[in-house]
Amino acid sequence: MADITAQRVKDLRDTTSAGMMDCKKALVEANGDMEAAIDWLRKKGLSAAAKKSGRVAAEGLVAVAVSGTKAVALEVNAETDFVARNDAFQTFATNAVKVALESGASDIEALKTKEYPATGRNVQEELTQIIATIGENMNLRRMVNLNITNGVIASYVHNAIAPNLGKIGVLVALESTADAGKLMDLGKQIAMHVAAARPEALTIADVDTKALDRERNVLADQARASGKPEDIIAKMVDGRLRKYYEEVVLMEQVYVVDGESKIKDVVANAAKTLGAEVKLTGFVRYQLGEGIEKAESDFASEVASMAG
Repeated sequence: MADITAQRVKDLRDTTSAGMMDCKKALVEANGDMEAAIDWLRKKGLSAAAKKSGRVAAEGLVAVAVSGTKAVALEVNAETDFVARNDAFQTFATNAVKVALESGASDIEALKTKEYPATGRNVQEELTQIIATIGENMNLRRMVNLNITNGVIASYVHNAIAPNLGKIGVLVALESTADAGKLMDLGKQIAMHVAAARPEALTIADVDTKALDRERNVLADQARASGKPEDIIAKMVDGRLRKYYEEVVLMEQVYVVDGESKIKDVVANAAKTLGAEVKLTGFVRYQLGEGIEKAESDFASEVASMAG
């Protein structure tokens, strides 16, 4: 039997984008012959993933996982919503977010190298296997960890198609020594608010400086159009910035549940009711496909071009 070196396995993987274990098996089956190994992978449908890697994947699922005082949100993309309803894809997303949570992976690149359950492959290799099986481009797009010392992390999934899987995934962290069950009730209500209200920052201090400067400049130009003096314009801008903060800052937003209280007041009132300090220390809101440019498709033109 030919000596199957790690380098030859790597070379085959680079050529085919198939998983490491599949490449090793292919070389064993082909007695070390690279071309025969490529053919073996092609026959098994395991080298097809590379051909799909250039296609836009903006559908898929957001997955969340929570264990005590730590949680992870993960977005896994595919090309079509149909695949998001595939059991194999859902199983992968569920297992991948659990691996992220249990392994303590700090980011997507770290997650890719972690062992996937019961397959002998890592997470990226398992995804490559699924790509070859299902026939669509897929990718691990982004993930984030949320950790606290004491308290609870609440999760909410909007448009869920399976437990902890859906189009919008939210995590809310509440630091407190108060009753965990009551804290969780509060956290879930705020998580639903986050899903609906789309905050961009936790506090005013957390607002992106570039976004704030851009907003300030726009508001100033709008105010100058009124012909008012600069000192009046400055006051007008400050007033409009307060409105801006109410739109993008979670703690300044009006609570969608009662339509009048600010989130910071909801948290403060909960602390009084529960008899212990409560701090909303972080949140995550992942919406499937946000920020991805989707190619516009003209179906009639496509059909015409296919018909020649």
